[in-house]
Amino acid sequence: MEEIHLTVAYKGTNHNVSLKPEATLAEFQDTLEGLTNVPPSLQKLLYRGKKSLTGEADAVTVADVGLKNGLKVTLMGSTNEELSGMRDVERETQRRDEIMRRRAAAGPSKVYSTSRSEDTKYKFHKIQPLPHLPKPEAARAVLEKLAEDPAIKHVMRKHEFQVGVLTELAPHENPTLLGLNVNAGQSIKLRLRTDAYDGMRTYKEIRRVLCHELTHNVFGDHDDNFKTLNSQLNREVEEFEAAVARGSRSLGDRGDVYEGGSSLSSTLTDSEAQSYVLGGGVGATSALLPSREEMRRRAAEAALERQRKEEQEIEDRCGSGGPAALE
Repeated sequence: MEEIHLTVAYKGTNHNVSLKPEATLAEFQDTLEGLTNVPPSLQKLLYRGKKSLTGEADAVTVADVGLKNGLKVTLMGSTNEELSGMRDVERETQRRDEIMRRRAAAGPSKVYSTSRSEDTKYKFHKIQPLPHLPKPEAARAVLEKLAEDPAIKHVMRKHEFQVGVLTELAPHENPTLLGLNVNAGQSIKLRLRTDAYDGMRTYKEIRRVLCHELTHNVFGDHDDNFKTLNSQLNREVEEFEAAVARGSRSLGDRGDVYEGGSSLSSTLTDSEAQSYVLGGGVGATSALLPSREEMRRRAAEAALERQRKEEQEIEDRCGSGGPAALE
């Protein structure tokens, strides 16, 4: 049988790999490790026509998992060196936590707010834009804004979320993905840039994907439990921002100013609102116009439908759950 020729993209570099159809998946992964230093246990392979892994990697062939001649494969994963860096961050975090525990056991000399120690623990421990992409400083600014977003910090403390590294996805390397959570919070990768690299996607879109990926810290698959928690996180972000806007309670985040969330009352587009006001057509009398209650109902339904479509797109373009990533 003829050899299978594949193009494997990893961090902006293409590698040409030739395999026999009877070669095992384990052999293919070993080859990738030699090219990229990413060990098989950390490799995620993304490609069209992939098939579910039905056995151990050394017991199935590359053909069994849908790898065909001429296919382009995207490899995602951390090298041992990168993993070592993450472990250094984790050790430093544990060291700081131990210091905080000792101080707590000794008893405070005066009263302190607990928000500072929680900020130290429940957070993104490292911000890492991709240096090989244009204007990494712009990507860093977006990542830092997400990490310091008071509403995101609020839900991370409430649900005790920790993330080792917050970084980005390159559009040309991962054209189908908006987000990826690696190993339940070891790292979260977000699509920040437009396809043409001429700017950044909107902040609210990126933050909504971040809430989705944070949910993968708890649930791997996009099942009902996942969707319930994901909806809860988005709702808590909106409620937090609404409370800050009202000034009705102290939320302990030093009064940062930031963009509001997309609550049902604020997600109605101008065109939708206009269609309800002008729904009777030219020359319609006020009696034919919908009531205020009907307008609110239609607005809520339109906003809910738009949010449902947005969340479905995020789920379809998430590399963290279901068949989107092959272990």
